Amino acid sequence: MQTGIGFDAHKLVPGIDLMLGGVLIDHPFGLEGHSDGDVLLHAISDALLGAASMGDIGRYFPSTSSRLKSIPSSDILIQTVNMIKDSNYDPCFIDSTIIAQSPILKDYIPKMEKIISSLTYISVGKINIKATTTDYLGYIGKEEGIAAMAIATIKKSN
Repeated sequence: MQTGIGFDAHKLVPGIDLMLGGVLIDHPFGLEGHSDGDVLLHAISDALLGAASMGDIGRYFPSTSSRLKSIPSSDILIQTVNMIKDSNYDPCFIDSTIIAQSPILKDYIPKMEKIISSLTYISVGKINIKATTTDYLGYIGKEEGIAAMAIATIKKSN
């Protein structure tokens, strides 16, 4: 078994949808990014790639690529899982934290866990998502951005 960590943060801006964990969140601001800005799925993708010693999502999904403009982060995670599987590993556990002053995310977390389960082939019981605030400290506390971190465990395929 091997473990990797991932982190991502994006700026909140008006006029775009807020996607977190593959779920459309009811909020007046969305995350700015080359993709749909889903920091949770980006952090999970980075953690999986790190666990397999394969670098980071910027290597495979560079923000300079016009071909990847507006790519759904779910597609990034699907392709990441496929790369991990092609390297003879299976994802088996994810623990993650979303850091956001707002919106309150507790009611969205079960749906996020189900979506991530379907994208990674990990059972829902082996996916853990938490949400926290910074108690109004920093850019996240000022509601200027959202961040996420993740730890992923993979195992050699049978």
